[in-house]
Amino acid sequence: MQNEIQLFKALSDGTRLRILLLLLNNGELCVCDLMESLQIPQSTASRHLALLRNAGLVDGKRRGTWMYYQVAEDQTLGSVILAGLRQHCSRLDTAAADHRRCLEFLSTKSDTSCHKANNQQE
Repeated sequence: MQNEIQLFKALSDGTRLRILLLLLNNGELCVCDLMESLQIPQSTASRHLALLRNAGLVDGKRRGTWMYYQVAEDQTLGSVILAGLRQHCSRLDTAAADHRRCLEFLSTKSDTSCHKANNQQE
């Protein structure tokens, strides 16, 4: 029961829901992508991502100095909840605005940013 409590606590914050929606809609994103899309500082993004990771909702990978996150695949209850959340929240103005900012940011990232630099290394 403790895992379920932790899951619902992680979902009870607007910023964490917005992060999850961006990850659901865009796949793997760097912390800097989330910061720009949600217009939040790095410390806020990292704190919320840590809570989501501890609840088993996201997985993180370090590539050089950058952390990349994606929705965790090995979940049962969480995947059912996230599927419903994605369907419901895709119609919300805030989610649409976040997604639009994310796409704009991703399309304009420079060659020295985390995303472009890591793609050149791989």
